[in-house]
Amino acid sequence: MRVVLAEDLFLLRDGLVRMLEAFGFEILAAVESGPELTRAFAELEPDVAIVDVRLPPSHTDEGLQCALAARRARPGLPVLVLSQHVEQLYARELLADGNGGVGYLLKDRVFDAAQFIDAVRRVAGGGTAMDPQVIQQLLSRRVRDEPMGGLTPRELEVMELMAQGRSNAAIAERLVVTERAIAKHTSNIFVKLGLPVSDDDNRRVLAVLAYLDRG
Repeated sequence: MRVVLAEDLFLLRDGLVRMLEAFGFEILAAVESGPELTRAFAELEPDVAIVDVRLPPSHTDEGLQCALAARRARPGLPVLVLSQHVEQLYARELLADGNGGVGYLLKDRVFDAAQFIDAVRRVAGGGTAMDPQVIQQLLSRRVRDEPMGGLTPRELEVMELMAQGRSNAAIAERLVVTERAIAKHTSNIFVKLGLPVSDDDNRRVLAVLAYLDRG
């Protein structure tokens, strides 16, 4: 699996390269700035991009802007964003089109290699890998804006876990209920939100995230 990596801190960038290579990934480019990342996207065809939000020269949202531009040029390009903070506006824009794998992880909440590698593979495969804090902030903003179709507290809890990329079986295990109960909750969620029910978990999660971005 081929990776383009953008991280401005040398030690972290080098550590990520070594870890990814140890798990069998091919690093096509490991860059430290927005212009370098833009060139890498233009010249290479990665299977997944791992991008720090804040890159030189602006040190604001350079990396995320490059990722958004790359996805416009190549719809469906899998992108895993790394950040110290939740950039709500751009996180919502990244999630809005529902095409291809997307992820948003907070650096200080990635606790082991297995967790990170699982997130990279999930995004590269077209799925999602969202830090729970990112989802909570997007959900809380949406709840303030409108009632979200009258979702119950339990349905909100289920939708948050869905948005993290969890399957019905994983949600059932987390909430200590049956998988059948979760299937009923997810069906109710999609009816209330006016979204089509799908057996494809990744598409279902992306549909929820796309809904959260509207308005």
